[in-house]
Amino acid sequence: MGRFVYWMNVSLDLRIEQVPGDNGAGEWLRIDEELHREFNARARSLAAMVQGRVMYETMEEYWPRARQDASLPDVMREYGEIWTGAPKVLVSRTRHTADHNTRIIGGADAIDQLAALRAETDGPIGVGGATVATQLLRAGLLDELLLFTHPTVLGFGRPLFDDYDHPIDLDLIEQQSFTQGVTMHRYAVQGAKC
Repeated sequence: MGRFVYWMNVSLDLRIEQVPGDNGAGEWLRIDEELHREFNARARSLAAMVQGRVMYETMEEYWPRARQDASLPDVMREYGEIWTGAPKVLVSRTRHTADHNTRIIGGADAIDQLAALRAETDGPIGVGGATVATQLLRAGLLDELLLFTHPTVLGFGRPLFDDYDHPIDLDLIEQQSFTQGVTMHRYAVQGAKC
């Protein structure tokens, strides 16, 4: 069985974007080559990626072109190759087509389809997007959080999760520090369904 891992860059106050449409691409991020290599290694280890529409469209707009952009550092072109080639699931009620090794699920049974994906997959499944992550959390299907915390307090903007009505207990299973003050914390979500 797979594990859903919500992977996100966050500010110290657990914001993932400061202004609508930022979607983790904001000026507040401190992503250097060392951190990007970590992203690449972790992305390469994923069995699949699940992304909400907004996150998917942000990634789709940049990474397929980045892999062939000679002006970019090797580490970014490499991530473009990883993202483009990885098996992906786009969760959307409004999109009906997608490229780059992507299938689309949506509608009232989206969570059931994601539960089936988790059951039939071996290894970690990366989750991108607060809406999808919150839905998985509510269904008891979110297994882990992988947070890269940047030393910035945004003060406002999109939170890591949509409104959630009770505490979430986590177990720290991994942590690491990077240059520029970025830290990574990986947590297991207590009570996730097996």
